[in-house]
Amino acid sequence: MRTKISRGRLLRAALGICVALLLFLLLVPVVEFSAPLSTALLDHEGRLLGAVTAADGQWRFGVSEKVPRKFSTAIKLFEDRRFPYHPGVDPAAIVRAAWQDLRARRVVSGGSTLTMQVVRLSRPGRRRTVSEKMIEIILALRLEMARSKEDILALYTAYAPFGGNVVGLDAAAWRYFARPPAELSWAEAATLAVLPNRPGLIHPGRNRSLLLSRRNRLLDRLREHDDLGEDDCRLAKAEDLPGRPLPMPRLAPHLLERARRERDPKSRNAMVNTTLHADLQRRVNTLVERQHRRLAGNGVANLAVLIAETNSGKVLAYVGNCGDLADRRNGAHVDVIMAPRSSGSILKPFLYAAMLESGEILPDQLVPDIPTRIAGFAPQNFDRSFSGAVPASQALSRSLNVPAVRMLRSYGIDRFYALLRRLGLSTLFRPAQDYGLSLILGGAEVNLWEITALYAGLGRTVAQFFTETDLGETTRPLHYVSDAKAIRETTRKPAIGPGAAFATLEALVEVSRPGLDSGWRTFTSSRRVAFKTGTSYGFRDAWAVGLSPSYVVGVWAGNADGEGRPGLTGLLAAAPVLFDVFNGLRREKFFDSPEAVMAQITLCSSSGLRAGPNCRSRHIAEVPLSALPGRVCPYCRLIHLDATGRHRVHGDCEDISAMRPTKVFVLPPAMAWFFGPDNPEYQPLPAFRPDCRADEIDLGVPAMTCIYPDNRAEIYVPLELDGKRGRMVVEAAHSNPEASIFWHLDELYLGRTEGEHRLALAPAKGDHVLTLVDSNGTTLKRRFRVLRR
Repeated sequence: MRTKISRGRLLRAALGICVALLLFLLLVPVVEFSAPLSTALLDHEGRLLGAVTAADGQWRFGVSEKVPRKFSTAIKLFEDRRFPYHPGVDPAAIVRAAWQDLRARRVVSGGSTLTMQVVRLSRPGRRRTVSEKMIEIILALRLEMARSKEDILALYTAYAPFGGNVVGLDAAAWRYFARPPAELSWAEAATLAVLPNRPGLIHPGRNRSLLLSRRNRLLDRLREHDDLGEDDCRLAKAEDLPGRPLPMPRLAPHLLERARRERDPKSRNAMVNTTLHADLQRRVNTLVERQHRRLAGNGVANLAVLIAETNSGKVLAYVGNCGDLADRRNGAHVDVIMAPRSSGSILKPFLYAAMLESGEILPDQLVPDIPTRIAGFAPQNFDRSFSGAVPASQALSRSLNVPAVRMLRSYGIDRFYALLRRLGLSTLFRPAQDYGLSLILGGAEVNLWEITALYAGLGRTVAQFFTETDLGETTRPLHYVSDAKAIRETTRKPAIGPGAAFATLEALVEVSRPGLDSGWRTFTSSRRVAFKTGTSYGFRDAWAVGLSPSYVVGVWAGNADGEGRPGLTGLLAAAPVLFDVFNGLRREKFFDSPEAVMAQITLCSSSGLRAGPNCRSRHIAEVPLSALPGRVCPYCRLIHLDATGRHRVHGDCEDISAMRPTKVFVLPPAMAWFFGPDNPEYQPLPAFRPDCRADEIDLGVPAMTCIYPDNRAEIYVPLELDGKRGRMVVEAAHSNPEASIFWHLDELYLGRTEGEHRLALAPAKGDHVLTLVDSNGTTLKRRFRVLRR
């Protein structure tokens, strides 16, 4: 019976203990820290790029993954030797502390373990009373049940005071020694280990001897416990104490602010590990400040540079702006890398690549560069001249506006808009038709971050062709955080294939660019870098983006407030910075041609189109498979000349045996009019012999064209200052340079022109019909409407 009662009591006791333990676990909370954290940027090797204080003004970097061995050894020996073994409370330490307090008749030791100190740190502002000590004991026991010893030590290391507004080992190591905690010497680790107990000892000019004495005593104890050798201890004692707190570096202040905004507020660690390279960041900062001084003479206040790896998308350097960040008048505080700006010509390569990909152009085919008016929109080239006809690749490298607008009209605004969105351009917040054809000339809003990413995508498409098992492209967005889990990779068929991307990059390597001085031409001749510049309307934004197999560099120059400045162009303001940056990067060979998606075809040397039977000069060229089949050249024709070779003839006016078949290259009149002066080798179509009727032959090329106005155009003709009708200038071109054109407006004869076919008119408000008749009776009509206030 007694045995049964004993067992019952034991069971009830065990049950009571379990219930008590359960209630303890349920009712006693695990301490948490809610203090705000700083934000600190580390480069890819753990070097500090910059930091800002927490919201409460403290340098507090949060919990690190691992406490460095030297500091861990020193702090446990100094504060809590039995930390690895006790359950959060050390009875021996409490008894010793009580005895010391009784002997001194005041509190000289609290007997707190590191765990209890963690509890106290989580409950700031509490008075040190017996009741508070009991609460700390209970909470310390609960904390030990919930966290490992490593976690508890990490919490103490993160939230212990180290003097002034410095909280935690990470902040202390950088503030006092300008290095990460893992690189601290034994002397430095011992200095910091004695500070939490009396953080006021670090004050410069005071308590230095006491701090030195405490540090050296701890070093002696480390030697006694065989953590430190005799010689190492002596050398450690010879090290100086830290002086005044050191300023935190500010190598990437704009990225630091961006990281502060984007950091997960629930994170226990304020350290943001980035992909940046501190040495490169420092060099680019110096370069930007030097170039900024040059630009400031023209009233240009802001400059930004972004460098990333082409394939991985890792950001290597991030200079969001330049100048004094405290001077808000010049907008130096604005992170221009993320600010939407007018795109200028920077999107043109993607239209060129898209048309290659869809087979709508061949790389070097001639495209029109002639006066163009589309629904009242009249694009102009930068130099306000026209080339008549220009190879598409050259139109891209010369950044000609008129061919780009005509190509966009052919490709489709909605289609190009959708392509840009698919490529990753998120700043297009308006519908496609709101942008219209100006989408290709600067009407779009873009930022340097996304533009640089778009160009990196072109290079990545080519590079991945040689590494991926299929033609799926792994999309790796630009990123500055080194955490691979935060990077969302997607694999899908690229919108622009490797062949079209390679041909586009080849076009962007062109070195003979107007505006580049000999120094930059020497650079681009010795180092193949695909690059594009852009200038927004009103000289407000200057862009330059360059690309090599390893690196992509984006540059923006201008004024953050949008003020334009004369000469603020991509070539003059941004390109020199781009080249200076590439001069500091590793040299490498250019992209390899993705031959499996390229084809060798025979092209007409005159038109850049597929050679037809009447093309006299031909050559073999490599083009993307996606661009095939390609149009056959329509400009090369077979004509018949008389025996003199000076006049055209046909069977009705010349004996067939006397005819000389001749292959000629003939452009439409408007293209020929502007093409001829810059291309002396181009010969206009010979005129028919006087006894041969021109209208009896059809070459498929119109004899004349009206350059202005377009058919059914609506034209605003303002009144002059004196109230008289304003004037408009009509213009035409003829395939025969010697032809005459007779002009009529609403059947009223206006006059005759030869050579340059231009005529000034003063039409009344309303609808009109302009009629042109040449010497052979060929007639052309244009209907237009005049608008006036």
